[in-house]
Order: sequence, then structure tokens, then C-alpha cells
Amino acid sequence: MKVAYFDTVGGIAGDMTLSAFVSAGLALDELTEELRHLPLGGFELVGSHVTRNGIDAVHIDVIVPEQQHAHRHLQDIFSLLDRSTLSPRIQERTRSIFTILAEAESKIHNTTPEKVRFHEVGAVDSIIDIVGTAICLEKFEIQRIYSSPVRLGSGGFVTIEHGKLPTPTPATLEILRDYPTILTSVPHELTTPTGAAILKALSSGVLDEEVITTRNIGYGAGTKEIAELPNLLRVIIGELEADTEQDQVVLVETNIDDMNPQLYPYVIEKLLASGAYDAYLVPIIMKKGRPGMLLSVLADRPKLNTIVEIIYNQTSTIGLRVQYIGRKKLPRRHVELQTSVGQVKVKIVLRNGRETAAPEFEECKRIAEERGIPLLDVMRTIEKDITASALRTNERSGPHNKDHAR
Repeated sequence: MKVAYFDTVGGIAGDMTLSAFVSAGLALDELTEELRHLPLGGFELVGSHVTRNGIDAVHIDVIVPEQQHAHRHLQDIFSLLDRSTLSPRIQERTRSIFTILAEAESKIHNTTPEKVRFHEVGAVDSIIDIVGTAICLEKFEIQRIYSSPVRLGSGGFVTIEHGKLPTPTPATLEILRDYPTILTSVPHELTTPTGAAILKALSSGVLDEEVITTRNIGYGAGTKEIAELPNLLRVIIGELEADTEQDQVVLVETNIDDMNPQLYPYVIEKLLASGAYDAYLVPIIMKKGRPGMLLSVLADRPKLNTIVEIIYNQTSTIGLRVQYIGRKKLPRRHVELQTSVGQVKVKIVLRNGRETAAPEFEECKRIAEERGIPLLDVMRTIEKDITASALRTNERSGPHNKDHAR
């Protein structure tokens, strides 16, 4: 399994990501040629070698003769992609990154993702950083991405169109909510919203003890020299021996024998709505032969306090068991697919090197209820559309892959 590991030595930004992949071996001319498939007008990529704490690294500048200062919305970005001749996978990854950015900005400014106006992120250089990252991942045939905990600077300020903002900026913090981070005392913006969104949208998380055989190493340099640490992003490209993803989750359990069983469905619903991966009940026989229920909840560590609060508020239990356990899972991602019955969220799972897709059951149920169609017919229709979409994608990507092989 081909993977890229982002080691955020000095944080991560869009230009640092492009620079690291070029340092790892991607020709700058090849990257520029692929970016020409995007209808953005004139631009130039200028790469240079710089030294950070004695380490040779690459820094890339995006030169735009007449910088476009248009305040683009999310749909404007999507329209650029629609008019491009980029591969479907590059477009999908780019859309994911911009969607993460829009969702974060909408929360900060109390609006909707569709109404968010991208300022700095909507400029040509930032668009090139994001699309270029997706291109780099395809050129290196990266199947999965991991990172170190993301380093953030604190105690400093950055000046943007909205004025002065503290570091880490609100957008960066919002994007990295629930993602492992390290808050340093470095008074600089180590991680930008663009860099954070790249990881949040595409990364499978932080590596634990997986074994990687290293093939390529790249160092992307940030613009500034920083006294406290090397201002570098290191990208390690290699083969991951394990074919499953690994992470750590928290398991919360309790035995209950004195509660009205009519309440259990409501409790399960509340737990799942709070972000728990799973919540389930198992009938058990407790001490003195009393029948009871074992309530088990699986969730990310940051969700622990929320889970505990719900269980204490909604059940009769007075004690919980908490275990931190390892989890292995097949890699998966979610995409939205336009089908003959509407827009549908589809889960794509990588199994034995092959991707399989299936619609989420709740999506099928929603469409069946909205359109008055039998649920079984909805599921069959969507499955046929998924198969047809996969065939079209293979036809479109075939020539691209052949060109890359040459």
C-alpha cells in the first residue's frame, strides 16, 4: 500500500506541501503542466533550494502576473474544477479540501458554507497549492495519507483581510478539531488553514506502530526562518505493510438492571447523534440471577466526556468502565454521487487493494420516504448507478494513467 506520511516538523502550509513533493522527486515542469488543465489563466511556479537548520529543502513560489483578488465562493471553485480536464480523483480530493475550509469558515462567521467568501484561500496561489497537492498525490500514486500530530504556533499574530488574528488562527483550530495537535510556544503561524484542511480532508490520522518501507523523502520549506525549530514539512513516501488502518478509541460500558426498557432506543439514538462510532445493547444475567443489559459505546477519545454525560443523564447507572483500545479497520472514505434518484452519500471501502462502493442505508431510506419509492427499488437503482459511474471513471482515467506511465 503506497502511503505518504506528513511529518509536521515546522507545521504545514499549502506551499510547503507542494515543495515537499517536488523535493521528493516530482519534476516541477510536470506539476506545472498538469496544473495547466485548470482554467486559471497565467501563472508560473518558481522553485528554489533553501537551507533550514542545515537541511536542504525546496521552496516554491506561485508567480501570477496580475494577481486575481476575486472573492470566490465554494461554487466558484467547484465551477473551475468542472471546467477543467483534471482527473476525477484530483477533482474529488480538491473538492474535499475546499469543503472542509468552507465548513470551518461558516462556523466562525455564523453563515453557511455556500455563502462563505474565500479571501486568501480563494486567490490563485492558494488554489494552485490545493489542486497541486491533489496532483502530487496522484503522480506518486498515493493510496493513503497519515501525519504526525500537527504542530501549531501560539502567542503570535497574523494579518489577513479581516485584520489581526491570533495564532493559531480560528480557522486552523476549527479545522483541526478532534485531530491530534501539539500546541508549541513558537510565536508564528506554523500551520495555515490550507495546510490544516489538506490533512483533515485527506489524512487517515496519526500513525501508531505501522511499518513503512521508505522510498522517497521530501523537505518543503516555509517562507520564514524560525529560530525555535526548522521551518519544514517532511513528506515520507513509502509502502505500508499493514493493509488496515489502526487507531485508538475509547470503549465505555455499564451494566443496567433497573431501567425501563422503553428508554433504551432513545439512549442509543442520543449516543450516536453525539458522534459515537457505535452504541449497542447485549442482554446479560447479573448477580443474584437478575436479567440486565450491557450498554457499550465506542467513540474517539475527545468524545469521552460527552458520552459519559449522556449515559449519566439518560440512564439509571451510577458507574462506568472506560477502556482505551486499539482498533484495526479497512480504509474507507465517503463521497457524494449524483444518481437517477438524487444526490447520495456513498461509502467507498478499500479491500485487498480494490475499492468497493455502497450507499449508506439512511440515505436510501431518506430518498425512499421523500419520493415515495419502495426502499428495495431505491437501493437497486443506486447500486446500478454506482456501477455505471465506476465504469465511466475507469474509462476517463485510463488514458491519464497511461500518460503517467510513460
